[in-house]
Amino acid sequence: MLYRTVYIGNPAILRLKDRQMRIRTTADDMDLGSIPVEDIGLVIIDHSWVTITQGLIQALVENNAVIVSCDQSHMPLGMMISERGHTECSERIKVQVEASDALKKQLWSQIVKAKLSRQRELLCRLSLPYEPMDDYVRMVKPGDETNMEGVGARYYWGRLFSEDFRRGQTDDLPNVLLNYGYAVLRATVARALTSTGLLLVLGLFHRNKYNPYCLADDLMEPFRPFIDALAIEWLADHALEEGFTKEARAHMLQCATMDVRAGDKLSPLLVAVRDAASSLYACYTGRKRKLVFPSFP
Repeated sequence: MLYRTVYIGNPAILRLKDRQMRIRTTADDMDLGSIPVEDIGLVIIDHSWVTITQGLIQALVENNAVIVSCDQSHMPLGMMISERGHTECSERIKVQVEASDALKKQLWSQIVKAKLSRQRELLCRLSLPYEPMDDYVRMVKPGDETNMEGVGARYYWGRLFSEDFRRGQTDDLPNVLLNYGYAVLRATVARALTSTGLLLVLGLFHRNKYNPYCLADDLMEPFRPFIDALAIEWLADHALEEGFTKEARAHMLQCATMDVRAGDKLSPLLVAVRDAASSLYACYTGRKRKLVFPSFP
């Protein structure tokens, strides 16, 4: 099932009725309609004058939907996510906790290789130089101890934008587009991992003691180039002077439903994220040895 991303960017009242999320504007007191709670995967609240009832919050969280709250600059600030995403969560977390360091290093190297490969694909699709990325993929060692992820990033960003470009948490374009898309992606990956029954705080590589989403930050890495592609699409048709508009945010929100290639078929990115999370648990248990990630169509 393909879950919907719901964006609320104007003053509104969100409430629950008949297992539907009812949306009513506060400016003109108009009922904008309803969406079945079971169809919702992500709710993004991007206005300070939005009211959401406890009944709706409970129903959304019970359905494993993620509620994302944005700040005054429209960037995602925090999220509410279920703590009971899977009926076997205790057993699955036990398997996750007992994973060996060797297994975690091997899984992290798979993630880095997949990320570098997707970055290479995007450069190739844009007819940009990509050949060194092949070498970087081959040179990845267990745990990426030689930091080929960082080496590849320097080359990748220099080709994708310019040698002067610097990635960071800044409000300039294209950084703000990328940061917004990555934040939405992070929530999507967190939802999939929670639904799989894994503990978000226990990462493979990311271990920041202040970060409650370490595992999501690990698994989202190979999906970042898909966000980059959306940003490039927007910038190709819009001037930098336009800024971080509501239309730009709507464009980046397409990430959940954009087509990616999973094996020999096309699949929405949201489904590919779910499959990646399931494959991670299968690797923890020993039933699989390789993580499953999509590629560009």
